[in-house]
Amino acid sequence: MSLFSLSGKTALVAGASRGIGLAIAQQLAEAGARTTLAARSLDKLEGHARALAAKGRQANALRLDLSDAESIRAALETAGTPDILVNVAGTNIRKGFPEYTPAEYEHIFRTNLHGIAQLTQQAGARMIARGTGGKIIMIGSLMSLLGLPYLSVYAMTKGALGQLTRALAAEWGRHNIQVNCIAPGFIITDLNRRMWEPAEMREWLKGAQANPRLGTPDDVAPLAVFLAGRGSDYITGQIIAVDGGYSTTAVWPFSPESS
Repeated sequence: MSLFSLSGKTALVAGASRGIGLAIAQQLAEAGARTTLAARSLDKLEGHARALAAKGRQANALRLDLSDAESIRAALETAGTPDILVNVAGTNIRKGFPEYTPAEYEHIFRTNLHGIAQLTQQAGARMIARGTGGKIIMIGSLMSLLGLPYLSVYAMTKGALGQLTRALAAEWGRHNIQVNCIAPGFIITDLNRRMWEPAEMREWLKGAQANPRLGTPDDVAPLAVFLAGRGSDYITGQIIAVDGGYSTTAVWPFSPESS
């Protein structure tokens, strides 16, 4: 089990106040990492960090606004050079492509891509200078792999994260830095809860993927823990879907008994 232990490691989770980011931060801490929960909502982060500390885990809160270059710089000055960087922060606006305003376009790109690129650039430079390797984990989306309607701008940012993953894996492999991307499927979070309320959406899902249920953040977090540890040392440049089989399977009502 030492292959899956993160004891002695430090982790920085950008976007850890809720949902997938919070689940990843909690499970990294449970695996032994000294974990910094970073986001804009400091009050929420401090509550989550206290809860982890009460269980004997090492966790602290840090304010980080990925839309602010100075906040990114200051956060890394405070947190130091992490062994593990997990980029989770993201937002979405669902509408037809012609309907996006310039402000909406810029907001999605600033949150989902530009800030993450800046944070990764600076954290990666620190990892290289330190000379002991590291793990960088992007949280992409099914939109890093395929297309769905009314997600065009979001898809542009998540597709870019997938390609950044591959390029950095090639560039930083010589420094023993592994860079991978997790592509969550239909995971219930605050960003999409309302979208999945109609019964027809859930019925559609039953016929769309091998595992007919919606996922949860706790379905995604264990892969991040694995990618953060020694067991993934020879895995890099990968976009790995956690999606109940949606991107690789299809189901139908046929059965041999009915034919």
